[in-house]
Amino acid sequence: MTISTVPTLVTQLRAVLDLTNTEIQVADTRITQARTEAVRRELTQNAENGRSRAEAIERAIRDLGGVPELIGPLLGRVAASIKAMAEQAQPFDEALLGDLALEHQLLDRARYVKALATAAKKQDVVRLADRLITAHTATVEWLTTVLAEEALGGPTALRRTPFQAAAGATVRLINVPVSWSARGIDRAVDAARTTPSMLSTLLGRGAHAGDVAVKTLAASRDAALETAEQVTRSEGADGIADALHSARAAGGVLEADELPIADYDELNVSQAVAAVKELIDPSDVRTVVAYEEAHKDRHGVVSAAQTRLAGIAQEVAGIGS
Repeated sequence: MTISTVPTLVTQLRAVLDLTNTEIQVADTRITQARTEAVRRELTQNAENGRSRAEAIERAIRDLGGVPELIGPLLGRVAASIKAMAEQAQPFDEALLGDLALEHQLLDRARYVKALATAAKKQDVVRLADRLITAHTATVEWLTTVLAEEALGGPTALRRTPFQAAAGATVRLINVPVSWSARGIDRAVDAARTTPSMLSTLLGRGAHAGDVAVKTLAASRDAALETAEQVTRSEGADGIADALHSARAAGGVLEADELPIADYDELNVSQAVAAVKELIDPSDVRTVVAYEEAHKDRHGVVSAAQTRLAGIAQEVAGIGS
């Protein structure tokens, strides 16, 4: 081996360690954005796996005669905190693309580390690099799937927290004119659906009348949307009617007989899960999830719908199952 290989290997391992610490903090942030408990458990395990990898990288650096930089974990937390703050004013897909870029960098550096370790005949580091390559390849595929889900209209495995949704919406309203299109209506309704708990909490501090007002306004809004859809369709304005129907579907306020699954309200969890698995159109999956979350909120059904959409997204993105 050349004399310069080991110092270069140590330098690269330190870079991977710094990026891994950032990855851990990002994973911790994403846990709060999990749509389902299954995704939350997966993200929690990913964060723990990241910590395990960081410890293994530290040991490898020490075994090679180097000293891990103590400031690395701190920089990782700072970088992830700044990233999270910046995301509040970003579209969610841009935030996920940032995550994907981080994982690609980790993957590419892990491959480089493997090449360096092979040249230095450091088999322990080669095995560590293989472990890193496997982990980051899986994460790249998972994030690619989530992005494909976002492209298909959701529901994604991740979603903004109410605070992030509110902050991001505020920034966009200040800086960008509103575009009233079918997609714009979908986004507006989705934002409205992610913030009711915050709104209800604030109103609840005042009086019970606040809760009544919220329910009344919600009912009036839903009825108005349904009536508007009927009127515009009867007048031949199908484009507008379709946009309104999309808004109602995204808000979970369709009638049961409008759902893509017949007699949906009569199905138990097992039957609903089986029916969801047969859906092939992403918009149908979205409609069922929105209705389920707005009415029964059965976690098994929501998780099954998320899994179904992930499968569709993987097919679109060309990721093997």
